[in-house]
Amino acid sequence: MPDRIAEHYDRNAHAFDLARRRNFVEQHWLDRFLLAVPPGGHILDLGCGGGEPVARYLIDKGYELTGVDVSEEMVGLCRTRFGRHGFIHADMRKAVMERQFRGVLAWDSLFHLPHRDQADMLHKIAGWMEHGAALLFNSGPARGETIGEQFGDPLYHASLDSHEYRELFRLFGLTEVAYAPEDPGTGGRTVWLARKTG
Repeated sequence: MPDRIAEHYDRNAHAFDLARRRNFVEQHWLDRFLLAVPPGGHILDLGCGGGEPVARYLIDKGYELTGVDVSEEMVGLCRTRFGRHGFIHADMRKAVMERQFRGVLAWDSLFHLPHRDQADMLHKIAGWMEHGAALLFNSGPARGETIGEQFGDPLYHASLDSHEYRELFRLFGLTEVAYAPEDPGTGGRTVWLARKTG
């Protein structure tokens, strides 16, 4: 099921993009995240979708952006909208970065990966972060796997437990800045904000 994510988002790209533009629940978290990113800093957005509303918000504030998405259709939307910035069509697990970033986002994306892959991705992400860089992502409230539904398709989600994420932070030189379990301001998402300190 996790490996059908690209097919799902390719098939539903325009419906998702339309719905996503109307649902900017993470803006206040992005503002907190940006407190740790210097003006003009380069941000990596893992699971960038079609770039609305997040990429546009960051670009309009003057940040450089590299986006990665497993959906070719979504990446196509980003390239059309934001041609000056870099967008990569790839599974984040296989993506290769030739630089480090001042901030990394994985909003509504990391939780599409199985448990082991999430741990491996956090290791990769930490390696892509400059010292002091910020990381913002969301998870479920507890360890588990579930099959949700979007546009009539089944959609896989998984989460580690909070103590597992914290242990991965410790191992990979990340320090927790904020944690909001089932944050009502984001529709019940569990939100993590961390910085690279190790």
